[in-house]
Amino acid sequence: MWRASVLTILPDIFPGPLGASLAGKAMAAGAWSLDVVDIRTFATDRHRTVDDTPAGGGPGVVMKADVLGRAIDAAAADARPRLLLSPRGAPLTQARVEALAGGAGVVLICGRFEGVDERVIASRSLEEVSIGDYILSGGEIAAMALIDACVRLLPGVMGEPASRNEESFSEGLLEYPQYTRPQVWEGQPIPEVLVSGDHGKIAAWRQAEAEKLTRTRRPDLWTAFLSRFRGGSRTG
Repeated sequence: MWRASVLTILPDIFPGPLGASLAGKAMAAGAWSLDVVDIRTFATDRHRTVDDTPAGGGPGVVMKADVLGRAIDAAAADARPRLLLSPRGAPLTQARVEALAGGAGVVLICGRFEGVDERVIASRSLEEVSIGDYILSGGEIAAMALIDACVRLLPGVMGEPASRNEESFSEGLLEYPQYTRPQVWEGQPIPEVLVSGDHGKIAAWRQAEAEKLTRTRRPDLWTAFLSRFRGGSRTG
């Protein structure tokens, strides 16, 4: 069973959306499990203090290394990756998600305030991971996004496993446009090629559309995609 352990000062947030739809059904079926650890239970004072003022001065507060260290030690005694959700971390990619989904699970540390004491990051070998170049109030929403991305790849979770091969990022491109009935909606028809029954033409159209979207919206992905073909353009 794939296991996700989440360390947070807001345990009541979970499972949240992870308890619904594909992830919720998969959890109920025993495909994965979720352990939520309240970091505050590892504080030793009567106020359950998890933070203190920054060394050297500055605004806000920082999560304490001693409290967080005890929480990590109690929750992560195995070899699962220990990931700290942080805006300064390496960007989470589909390739990284696939690697995590193929393992035993993850231990996710949700930061708050101005961040966590750097010493606990180093001493507990935490890998910092970011879901985007923006700032959230804490790591909880980012943790849910990471878990959801992994769970949907677990065996038996998706109804059509083959569909993942055509999703955005799976082949280095954004996904082509999708359509369904009615065939004409508000005067807009489904592209004729998609109702032609010619699977070869459909595949070619989808590839061309995926390349066009990627080239227009994500030049960084397009450049990386082209590099796989010796720097040559596939569409001219």
